[in-house]
Amino acid sequence: MARPRGNIAGLKTAQLKRLERLGTKKVAPEYVITAESARELGVVSREIGRQVGLLIDRAGRVAMVVVGDRHGIMIPALPQVRAAGARLKGLRCVHTHLAAEPLSRDDLMDLACLRLDLMAAITVDSGGYPVLIHRAHILPAAVGTDPWAVLPPLHPAGLEPDFLLNTAALEQEFARRGGAGHEARTGDRAILLRVGTESRGQAERSLVELGELARSAGVEVVDRLFQRRRRVNPRLIMGRGKLGEIMLIALQHDANLLIFDQELNPSQVRSITDHTDMRVIDRTQLILDIFAARAMSREGKLQVEMAQLKYLMPRLSSRDDALSRLTGGIGARGPGETKLEIDRRRIKGRLAMLSERLSKVSRQRYQRRGRRRQNNLPVISLVGYTNAGKSTLLNTLTGSTVTAEDKLFATLDPTTRRLRFPRDIEVVISDTVGFISRLPGDLVQAFKATLEELGDSDLLVHIIDGSNPAMVEQVRAVENILRDLDLDRIPLLRVLNKIDLIAEKDKAVMVRDLDAIPVCARDSRTFSPLVAGITGGISISG
Repeated sequence: MARPRGNIAGLKTAQLKRLERLGTKKVAPEYVITAESARELGVVSREIGRQVGLLIDRAGRVAMVVVGDRHGIMIPALPQVRAAGARLKGLRCVHTHLAAEPLSRDDLMDLACLRLDLMAAITVDSGGYPVLIHRAHILPAAVGTDPWAVLPPLHPAGLEPDFLLNTAALEQEFARRGGAGHEARTGDRAILLRVGTESRGQAERSLVELGELARSAGVEVVDRLFQRRRRVNPRLIMGRGKLGEIMLIALQHDANLLIFDQELNPSQVRSITDHTDMRVIDRTQLILDIFAARAMSREGKLQVEMAQLKYLMPRLSSRDDALSRLTGGIGARGPGETKLEIDRRRIKGRLAMLSERLSKVSRQRYQRRGRRRQNNLPVISLVGYTNAGKSTLLNTLTGSTVTAEDKLFATLDPTTRRLRFPRDIEVVISDTVGFISRLPGDLVQAFKATLEELGDSDLLVHIIDGSNPAMVEQVRAVENILRDLDLDRIPLLRVLNKIDLIAEKDKAVMVRDLDAIPVCARDSRTFSPLVAGITGGISISG
């Protein structure tokens, strides 16, 4: 039985029982609603003076009874059924209107955001008798600015038994427009979103980078959207109208994930999830997921786990008091701890253990660095934006086989190799984790032991991706991070990589403006100026 939910305060026991009986009824599945059910719904609604809605599944069962006020109903979070793919929710909403008004804008936004099969409003007279039923459904392609079609109003007795056929046809059209073969896909398909006050050019560059992050995580990007707003909505980030457009795009492209190019707080994630019925993550969580998948060494896994737990800690929420439980034992009788408190205590304990293990790692690294100092070998560290070509350059210089892919954060674990230059100069060269703009602070703290290696460098070699349109912003981001880590005191050599992808006329300008050495990390024949620059840099630092 579907118990009534929503605005039920102040209702009499008899009225609540009538609402409960509505939840036990079954509607003929092929009809939006039968005339008899519409009559019963209208009488109850008029009696209590509030709108009443039924959420009905495709088998005709009432999944939820929702009570609102005289002006509208608020549909709560819906069960996670049929929510993915090019399919509608599998629920239709039929509710009453007491002032003879058609479907409201809020009704239509709920239709789009929740991917309902149909939204219907029954206008009732003073006696509760149905007058007209107004209906709307989502369109596979928006007509003008609206992603829905409003059908001509009818008397409930005039409805045809074609609801299931029409809904199935709609889903087939969504699937057709989304492209064949989506049913066989098991990976995530995402829409990338950014809301802010910056220019469209800046936003688009940031969304391109977010798309590269998504690709590195194995997520297929189906669309990118930017909304410029003077003030970001503190609850939903963007307006409900824009969320409705996004839900239509999700249906058309078979998307199941929204990725925001900004950090969301826990209440924003919950609000957007409730409105869109899709999984929602932010940029920080995406980066953490990539790090979790790419960390191979024990140390790297410890560092990533610490960052993930620090990210999770403030996002724990108690959504159900029924999760409370007793801990038992002498001296522990009483109300006990909520599951939320227990989870927080466990996370704190795990963080303390990880911190101790990473402190041990830090001491071991310090000892290894001490042995290198005793050998009096100069240390060169490759730094740069992620995917700038650091690992490729290390491989070509030293003949190593470090993993190097055209993906962001392809390698996380630092790699150190010995390298002998001409004139019998031997150095230790180290490849470090790549940087990125707005690098999550928890990651910086977790990788502190790794980044400490940079502090003992005699020379930092900043590898710059000359082929990236956002090169200037990337250079600024890397050198800002180095400054924040107090590493700007170490001599730095800029290296302009990927010159094979740069037009000849642009190359000279970049080299001059950046004061950089041009190389192609895949071609050792371009390394002579680089070797000379490194040996000269070592001499200066020495």
